[in-house]
Amino acid sequence: MEEKDFYTADEAKDILFGKVGTPKRDKYEAKLQEYLIGEAIKQAREAKKLTQEQLGELMGVQKAQVSRIESGRNITFATIRRAFRAMNINATLDMGQYGTVALW
Repeated sequence: MEEKDFYTADEAKDILFGKVGTPKRDKYEAKLQEYLIGEAIKQAREAKKLTQEQLGELMGVQKAQVSRIESGRNITFATIRRAFRAMNINATLDMGQYGTVALW
């Protein structure tokens, strides 16, 4: 790429992680999505004024597991669904080109 003063976000990602569809870029995009889902769960929990320990009790897991989920680790559809169900929140997950999944 030519030297410029500014790059778009997509250009910067191409430079740092490779083009869309390459293994490095796919890994980056997957990690970003996991983080964003974890952050959504955290924001929902905080909006419900629940502690991690309280959410863990509702989900049937330890506080440490809730912490891992909110930091984007140990994220599965089942876990996401369980977290939102425990908080009695209707949610859908936009899977981009793959469609939308109802979580509750």
